[in-house]
Amino acid sequence: MSTPEHAAPRPDIPWNPPPSTAERRARGREARKRTPRSDLGLLTTEGRDPLGILDAQNAARIPELVPLRIERMSATPFAFYRGSAAVQAADLARNPSTPIRVASCGDAHVANFGFYASPQRTLVFDLNDFDEAAWAPWEWDLKRLVTSVVLAGAETDRDLAVVRDAAASTVRAYVRAIGSRVEQDPIERYFEHFGPREVIDSFDRASRVVLERAMADAERRTGARAVRRLTADGGSGRLVFTHRPPTMTPVDAEVAARVLAVDGAYRTSANVDVRLTLEQYDLSDIARRVVGVGSVGTRCYLLLLQDGDGHAFLLQGKQAGPSVLQQFGGIRQPESLVSLVAADGEGARVVALQRVLQGVSDPFLGHVRGSDADFYVRQFHDMKGGIEMVELSNKPFRRYAQACAVTLARAHAQSPDSPDIAGYIGSGRVLTETLVDWAFAYADLARADHAAFVTAHF
Repeated sequence: MSTPEHAAPRPDIPWNPPPSTAERRARGREARKRTPRSDLGLLTTEGRDPLGILDAQNAARIPELVPLRIERMSATPFAFYRGSAAVQAADLARNPSTPIRVASCGDAHVANFGFYASPQRTLVFDLNDFDEAAWAPWEWDLKRLVTSVVLAGAETDRDLAVVRDAAASTVRAYVRAIGSRVEQDPIERYFEHFGPREVIDSFDRASRVVLERAMADAERRTGARAVRRLTADGGSGRLVFTHRPPTMTPVDAEVAARVLAVDGAYRTSANVDVRLTLEQYDLSDIARRVVGVGSVGTRCYLLLLQDGDGHAFLLQGKQAGPSVLQQFGGIRQPESLVSLVAADGEGARVVALQRVLQGVSDPFLGHVRGSDADFYVRQFHDMKGGIEMVELSNKPFRRYAQACAVTLARAHAQSPDSPDIAGYIGSGRVLTETLVDWAFAYADLARADHAAFVTAHF
């Protein structure tokens, strides 16, 4: 039987198909020889200098804001953990890791998952912090997530068995999710994202009330609401920021001039539809804003824009330094990312990896290389909100942790080597026991670091 002409081979067009999912799974199983799954439970505690790492970070921050960072990190062991991603990256680097690298969040604790607005103005649930995003061994994110479940569970005075069950359920949820996602085709994985219902529907009635209240709060947390709360009429219809030191302060003329330059460069980095929209606005005021826990002391500015009719819009420009995964974890980055940072700065790294890891992202994301720092830019208060785990009963606490794990697996599944993860993990039994034990041990270490931190500063 002759081959139809339209189906004939094309020797003039080279075709080199990537490895199949089965081949990649086999490669993941082969990786166990280099790093046995039980080795992921090792935790070296000698030779650490957690306070030295945090002091080094503080030295590069705005001096008058360092006490506020210390105050926020001192509040609880979990607050300390949130602000010490650099410490954990250094600890992870000193212990065995798999050779399987993926685009990673770098700070995947439970408080960095939550709601925000899609471009269609509907709520989605996803990772929402990418300051530390870079390429790293896949298990680094998962270890950070599971440890955060342990610390959050202890902070809410839950029984040890409940917390251990939640931690194990987190690992198992990741195992199931990564295994199913790598069987999808890449385009199907690319378009997948989660709405709040995927989180809410499995909750009991009392906890659904908590989540629905969190969603309602997020839906009210719009840019327009922020404009009303943070600005006042400065005369002639021009809005200006109202200042609330130390979290909201004016900038001097020199800083204002630099930020004005940043605004222009940001517009160039944004997509063409965003640039066209922003042509209808002019910058009305600038203020310095303090955000987060670990981020306190980095430069963060709010930009107030107005159109000719007085409509206002808020953007946030936040300083982007090197990822802790590279700076303290020592992970060599792909040449494509190294070249991007060399050309456009660390803000470009944050934006690029946010777009990779999130199901949908803020269309106003942009970046700029300033004279003294790199920045990334996004909308301010775009329906962003989270869930207070202290308000959840035990079963919803576990299910929320599972939802975070599934979301993390979806993010990791965007990377070409994600099938290797499924092959390496296998059934998940060994990995679950190993990572849960590691997370409890690391939670104890974080509590000790927190106690030493408080002693050193108070």
